[in-house]
Amino acid sequence: MPLRHQLLALLVAFIWGTNFVFIEIGLRELPPFLFACLRFILVAIPLVFILPRPNVPWWQLISYGVLIGFGQFGLLFWAIQDNITPGLASLVVQIQVFFTILLASFLFSETIRRPQWIALAISFSGLLLIALFTDGDTTLPGLGVVMIAAMSWAGGNLVVKRAGRINFIAFIAWSALFSIPPLALMSLYSEGWPAIQQGLTQAGWISWSVVLWQTIGNTLIGYGLWNMLLSQHKASEVTPWALMVPVFGMIASALALSEPMPWWKWVAAILIMAGLIINLKTSRIKKA
Repeated sequence: MPLRHQLLALLVAFIWGTNFVFIEIGLRELPPFLFACLRFILVAIPLVFILPRPNVPWWQLISYGVLIGFGQFGLLFWAIQDNITPGLASLVVQIQVFFTILLASFLFSETIRRPQWIALAISFSGLLLIALFTDGDTTLPGLGVVMIAAMSWAGGNLVVKRAGRINFIAFIAWSALFSIPPLALMSLYSEGWPAIQQGLTQAGWISWSVVLWQTIGNTLIGYGLWNMLLSQHKASEVTPWALMVPVFGMIASALALSEPMPWWKWVAAILIMAGLIINLKTSRIKKA
């Protein structure tokens, strides 16, 4: 990747990493699935009335909308509300890097080299450490749900790879139409209409500002740039840049939310990021 694209990838990592603080703030007044639903409503409207539908099959728009909207963010918001701290969530969800590589190997016959398997084992040892030290702030269900969110993100990455070079803002906007129904139904089922009414009426300007930032900064800017990079470079070259997300996420959570950082979180972070770095180095060596 040229330096300009590396800097763009770093900018996306900064946006996504610090975004975990904003997610926690938004969840103080909005139920998680309602929060995610509002985000994707604002992504879709009014852009679908302005931008033409991208020239891709409907199944790609549907699958991306469901995977990213419901599978990644709906589940991630639910986990952060009561089952995992924002900083730790920013770390665990980056296992999507390996899920992307594994799925690419299965679907596109991309070869996984031995160092990549070693890197995968190192990162999963970090997840095992987190599982062993789950407490009131981080639960096993929360860890499992964030893993599912990471798999959904990986699936969305591969949908983008298949889509090729298109107008990615239009792609995100049109796919958001298919994020809304499952998020709305899950909100009605799990949160209930009274909680939805309370969230909509009691949310203050801070919560609505967070929703707006989720729409513009995290989704349109962040995923617009990320999908552009994925369309022009190999997934193994782009996705490891997400290893910087937990760096920004854990620092921001510690500073803004006073999230505690016991020794096991540092060790888990080192293990997971070491695996990601090994994978990044392996990809560069293979390219050379």
